Amino acid sequence: MPCCSLRKIIKYPRSVLRTILVVANNIYCVPTYLVWMFLLLPLRKIHETYYYRIEGILFHWLLANVSMWSWTAGYEVVEMGDDITTAFDKRTLVLANHQSTSDVPLLMAAFNAKKGILPNIMWIMDRLFKYTNFGAVSLVHQDFFIASGKNNRDKSLEQLKSHILKCYIPRKRKWMVLFPEGGFLRKRKEISQRFAEKNNLPVLNNVTLPRVGAMKAIIDMLGAPSDINNSSATTNPSSRSLLGSGVRQEAAKQSDGNSTIINSEAIIKDDDDCDNCKDASYAMLNGQSGGCLEYILDITIAYPQGVPLDLPNIVHGMRDPCQTFLFYKLYHSSEVPRESESLTQWLYNRFYEKEKLLEEFYRTGTWPTSCCIPPTVVHQDLLRFLLIHLFFVTSTYVHLQLILTLINYTNIMYVYFLS
Repeated sequence: MPCCSLRKIIKYPRSVLRTILVVANNIYCVPTYLVWMFLLLPLRKIHETYYYRIEGILFHWLLANVSMWSWTAGYEVVEMGDDITTAFDKRTLVLANHQSTSDVPLLMAAFNAKKGILPNIMWIMDRLFKYTNFGAVSLVHQDFFIASGKNNRDKSLEQLKSHILKCYIPRKRKWMVLFPEGGFLRKRKEISQRFAEKNNLPVLNNVTLPRVGAMKAIIDMLGAPSDINNSSATTNPSSRSLLGSGVRQEAAKQSDGNSTIINSEAIIKDDDDCDNCKDASYAMLNGQSGGCLEYILDITIAYPQGVPLDLPNIVHGMRDPCQTFLFYKLYHSSEVPRESESLTQWLYNRFYEKEKLLEEFYRTGTWPTSCCIPPTVVHQDLLRFLLIHLFFVTSTYVHLQLILTLINYTNIMYVYFLS
């Protein structure tokens, strides 16, 4: 009893201290990243590849700081499902359900422990995040800000295609993170359920019906290795139709294995399709298939009792320590259909599966027993966190000294010219 009371007493000053440290962390880390990128701009002119390689390392270290916030608060990440190590250095599209502002920090924590992912990742996020403290970092890293709403949809998808060609491929990024639901569960749940009822689709409670447009644009721009192998066949209309027929057959096989089939009228009404992406060129680097999308990683995020954390929780740490679960399913990109209706069916089926997984987990607290990787806590490296902080603190000191020296020199020159 006394120990419990002591924890309650300590919780509040600990929360205040954590908040101060997180604010300070932002103050000395984000500007340091931006200053280094500014000072290294000449290298970008000389050797752009080296510039973005350094940028990727600094970006990773910044996200490692965010990972430390949740870890030190006792919010562990537990991963299970398919073995995803084969996708670490491959072009991979990550699809995840979206419940709260803590989804991204916890994904960062999971990816931070894996080599080579965070330096070469591109986040697709709502345009509003451009105006947060991390917005400038995302702009330098060349993440993509997508505008929501029907009026902005077509323009945003065109901008996404252009961004992939101008930024994602030249920077040799590997992973790309997309939240197909297009918003938080609590905000989109009612709209999604109304749409489902109107179109005779399953009414979902733990996820919402996904939007297909962004995924369609990405797949059409990046293609798949099998697309490159068949590039000669796709140069004429007759062979393209044969290829499309094969994709539809594959999609039909996948649909047969799922008890829920989307009503064709609902697919047509789905205003997030990106039909105008069909003629986009496949992405290639030096004529190799390395520029193509190779994997689709489907992540189901589950919070204890279905009550998600949020960013304030991660900052002040007032909520009791808990575990957030990430369930992985890895698909080769050749398994994913390209044709609009089949792709919509495929993506909807993934979210129907998520609904069943989450419903079962919240009811029983268990996951499927057929996981390749059993539930495993993602371990973070405290020494690495300390070294990263030492780098940012030292860099901040050096940058401040440079600025003070520059100000002092400017004052001296000003006095000299006046005299």
